[in-house]
Amino acid sequence: MYYIYFPYVLLLSGLILVDCSMKKNPKWWAAMVLVAPVTTPYVIFKSRKTRGMILFMVFLASFSGVAAAEFYIWTQEKEKNRYAHLPPITSQVIRLCDNLKQITHDLDTGLIQLEHMSKVESSLDKLHQTIAFIKTLRITLARNQDAIDQLVKFTTDYKGYFLKKELHWIYQVRQYYTNRHVIRHFESLQTYLDDFNALLTYAYNNFSLIADHKDPTRLNNYDEYYLRYRRAVDRHNAFNVQRIEFQNEYVKKYPAIKDYLPGERQTETFLLWE
Repeated sequence: MYYIYFPYVLLLSGLILVDCSMKKNPKWWAAMVLVAPVTTPYVIFKSRKTRGMILFMVFLASFSGVAAAEFYIWTQEKEKNRYAHLPPITSQVIRLCDNLKQITHDLDTGLIQLEHMSKVESSLDKLHQTIAFIKTLRITLARNQDAIDQLVKFTTDYKGYFLKKELHWIYQVRQYYTNRHVIRHFESLQTYLDDFNALLTYAYNNFSLIADHKDPTRLNNYDEYYLRYRRAVDRHNAFNVQRIEFQNEYVKKYPAIKDYLPGERQTETFLLWE
């Protein structure tokens, strides 16, 4: 702490000392500022009367900047040392859980945004934007699965240690992510994004022919893409309901793990893109 504060105060008191020497003011003002920097406005206005407003604003801006920087550094240090009192293996599990929760939150936020984008009237620009956004969601979903695999592997590798230390909540977190309801939920979400992307890509590449009903073959192909997409939506909505019910019951059964799992998420069913 005080990585910036002390150098700043030393510099400030040094400037006050130089100013006091030049203006024949009491040099103890510099010592007063060194001990209590908040007295700087008193020194400024005492030395310059009404002409000290500009210097006062400079001091106020710089002091506020230093305070904000110190607060930011403090929060970073606090976050870094949040699990310092725990054994390294346990703290690593918590970090993995926190990372997974954040990625899942990012994924859910993106899915909500995708829903809003899907309600916009179709145009080439909107189709292109939605296709690009789905690409980012598929990347986020892959990151989410990697985070799950990493957590499951770590907890499996140290299962004996956790059971020996009676850290049953860690094993319960692992059981949640390896449950078939959760697995099927993410698998169906992957299928939904893949089929939605395929549908929009086909519509984008054949936009004018489909819109003008000029090519029956392309219209039939579009219908096939759409039916596949619709089945993916229905399948994911069904699995998502099962996942929600399972998670609610699981958290009731093991309330100690609630803070290590994603909160209430994706409770609305996906609507069909028309």
